[in-house]
Amino acid sequence: MTEHAPELFGTLPDGTEVHRWTLERAGTRAEILTYGGIVRSLQVPDREGRTANVVLGFPSLDGYLAHPDPYLGALVGRYANRIAGARFPLDGVVYALEPNNGPNSLHGGARGFDKRVWDAGPVDHGLRLSRVSPHGEEGFPGRLSVSATYTLDAAGALRIGYEATTDAPTVLNLTHHGYFNLAGHDAGHAGGHALRIAASRFTPVDADLIPTGVLQDVTGTRFDFRETRRTGSGYDHNFVLDKGVSAAAQEAAELHDPASGRTLTISTTEPGLQLYTADHLPAPFAPADGIALETQHFPDSPNQPGFPSTVLRPGEVFRSETVYAFSVR
Repeated sequence: MTEHAPELFGTLPDGTEVHRWTLERAGTRAEILTYGGIVRSLQVPDREGRTANVVLGFPSLDGYLAHPDPYLGALVGRYANRIAGARFPLDGVVYALEPNNGPNSLHGGARGFDKRVWDAGPVDHGLRLSRVSPHGEEGFPGRLSVSATYTLDAAGALRIGYEATTDAPTVLNLTHHGYFNLAGHDAGHAGGHALRIAASRFTPVDADLIPTGVLQDVTGTRFDFRETRRTGSGYDHNFVLDKGVSAAAQEAAELHDPASGRTLTISTTEPGLQLYTADHLPAPFAPADGIALETQHFPDSPNQPGFPSTVLRPGEVFRSETVYAFSVR
């Protein structure tokens, strides 16, 4: 592990400093910002040993402030994905959230975890980001103490581990919103990547991308990625991973770029995976320049009793881990 001291990356309009931490191990180099827990750069070698950054990001803080909606590389919460009508019931109380996606709440509201500056400190082979989300932030109940630990393991895989506790019942769904282009961040359209997802079902959605509550078989549909095939475009959907919720991270998906040989294997403890083919991205990016694969609990779970629960109660500890492992072939 090569040690790098954190560097000043920029300053917010209110004067708050944002720092960049750089992790380097086993051929992987990752840059992580204290603003939004953003993975700004993730450099890995191709089959010829040539290194490139394989995630979309901006060169300066100004880019992230000017274009927050794509959530490029960000840590998303309190609730990743959508909550219908920006409200949900919990223990007989209906909580009203801040709508920021039409009538719905998306990725934690207008100022979710992706727009917060996190406290940072070193751990073995990585760093730990932490913050306290106060009761009522964006409408969510409970004072939440939350951390995200980013490490590079001995094989150069990026591991993100989440942990949280609350002083009152709440809902929680955290993810990393990276956009991958294994040919390189500036290589253009990523629709030629090959994708496999270990999911026999997906959650169909309505016109507002809210799940209908049905868990639909992928057989005979364009959502069948059980065998590796090109990603194409037109996806912003949650896949129901066959493994379900697991105590340890298990393989969920594999993304491969035939030209460079780079292969990304994603393992997670989460029961769902959102495939977003990035059909809407701001300049300097073009549509489908990256592919987002967001490990998660299902969208709108607080309003869907048939989905795995996202409720966190006092005395419980929320834990989740996702692993991004790179190889070539």
